[in-house]
Amino acid sequence: MTTKSDSTCHLCIHGHFYQPPREDPFTGRIPREPSAAPYANWNERITAECYEPNVKAGNFAGISFNLGGTLASWLDDYAPRIYEAIIAAERAYQDANGVGNALAQSVHHTILPLARRRDKICQVRWGIASFEHRFGHRPEGMWLPEMAVDYETLEILAREGLRFTVLSDEQVYGDLEAGGGPYRVALPNGGEIAVFVRDRHLSNDISFGMPDSAYVDDFLREHLAWRCNRGGLYVVATDGETFGHHHRQGVEVLRRILAAGKQHRYNLTTLGLYLRQHPPDVEINIIENTAWSCSHGLDRWLVGCGCTAGDSRWKGALRRALDNLACDLDRIYVCEAQQLGFEPWALRDRYIDVVLGRVSQEAFLSRNGLGALMSQESRRLLYLLEAQYHRQRMYISCTFFFGDLDRYEPRYAIANAVRALALTRYATDDDLSHGFRRDLAVVKSSKTGVTGADIFDEIVSKAELEARPGPPVCARPKP
Repeated sequence: MTTKSDSTCHLCIHGHFYQPPREDPFTGRIPREPSAAPYANWNERITAECYEPNVKAGNFAGISFNLGGTLASWLDDYAPRIYEAIIAAERAYQDANGVGNALAQSVHHTILPLARRRDKICQVRWGIASFEHRFGHRPEGMWLPEMAVDYETLEILAREGLRFTVLSDEQVYGDLEAGGGPYRVALPNGGEIAVFVRDRHLSNDISFGMPDSAYVDDFLREHLAWRCNRGGLYVVATDGETFGHHHRQGVEVLRRILAAGKQHRYNLTTLGLYLRQHPPDVEINIIENTAWSCSHGLDRWLVGCGCTAGDSRWKGALRRALDNLACDLDRIYVCEAQQLGFEPWALRDRYIDVVLGRVSQEAFLSRNGLGALMSQESRRLLYLLEAQYHRQRMYISCTFFFGDLDRYEPRYAIANAVRALALTRYATDDDLSHGFRRDLAVVKSSKTGVTGADIFDEIVSKAELEARPGPPVCARPKP
C-alpha cells in the first residue's frame, strides 16, 4: 500500500456520462428532435460523437466514470454493442485491479438536496440497484447529480454502504493540502464518508480550453507539470460528453492524456483504486446546498439565478406545481398501502427491480408478500407503483437547468407528470389533473408566452390514454 508521503503524482480523469429520459412516457419512443439533425434524437447523435468513438479508442479502460441509469438503459436497448463494450471495460478493470473504475449515480439525476428524505433514499437505492444490474457487483462510490450536496445526502450514501463521492474544491473547506484527497467527512449521525475533491481549474482547463490533439503535450506541460512537482492526486471531473460531443477532438485528446503518463511523470489512477491505496486521514467539511455547475447555491434549480438569461420565475412556479402534485400522488399511494397493509416507501424502493426487468410484476408482488392479493388489488397497486416511478422522473435536473420553459426538458417533466396522473386515475378513479393544470397556468415562458397549462393540454391531446379506471380507494379532500 502506498502512503500519503509518497511524492508520486497521480492523475484521475472522471467522466460523468448521462442523458435524461427523452422518451414519451406513454409510448416509450423518443420523439424526433430536429435540433439533433442529421440524427433522429440527441441520444443517437451523442452516441455517434462521443460514446462510440471513446469505446473504439479504449478510453473507458483508463478513466473513472459513471454511466447514468437512463443513458445506460437507452444504450442497452438501442446501441447494445457500445453498451456491452463499456460494461466489459469496467469488468476488465476490476479483474485487473480488484476494484472497478465505475461509480453509481442516483437514477434520475434529481438535485438530491432539494428532494425529500424518502426520495433521496429512493434515488440512491435505485442507483445502486441499477449499477448492480449492469456491472454485476456493488458500487463503492456514487456520483451526485450536479455534485449537489448536503449532509443528509451524504448520510444516506454512507448508510447504503457507499464509501465515497466526488465534490469540487469550491464545495468544501479545510486543509486541502492532499490535493484531490481522499478526505474524510464526518457526518452528523456519527458516521463518515470519503470525499474526493476535483481540481476545478484543471477540470475547466480541459472542459473549456481543450487543446487541439496535436498540442496535448504542450497543454500537459503548461497545466499539469507544476502540479505534479508537488506529488499527490489530481482529479479532473467533467461531463463525459466533453470528449467527442462538446469538443470533436476530445476523444483523441483524452486518449493521448491517458497514454502520456510516463512522459509527463504522472501515474494514471481511478477513484476506487486510489482510495484503497490511500485511506483518508485528513478531515474536511462540506458547504451544504452547493453544486459544481452554479455559483448561486441551488437557485438554478429552485427559483432561477444569473447563470441563465431571461425571466426565471417559471422555475419556482413549475417546482411548486410538481411538488403539489407529488403530495397528492403520495397521499393516494400511502392510502393504498394502509388499505393493503404494506410499508409504502420500502416497496417503492424495491420496485426498481421491475423497471430493470429483473423480475416480473407478478413475481415482484409475490416476493414482497403480496402474492395473495385479488387481481383488482394487484392491478391497482401496480398502477400506483408505476405512477411513483414517473413521479420520480418529474424531477430530473435538466427540467430546471436552462433559461426557458418552452424547451424539451420541461416538457419531459410535465409529460411524466401526466403519465403519473393517468396511472393514478386508472387505479383509483382519482382525477388530480384539474389542480395540476391550475398550478401550471401560472408557469409561463417569457420568450414565447407558452404556459405550463398549454404544454399540459398539448401532451394530453397526444397521449395514448387508456380508459380503464378502477374503483375509488381514497377520496380526495374537497378544494
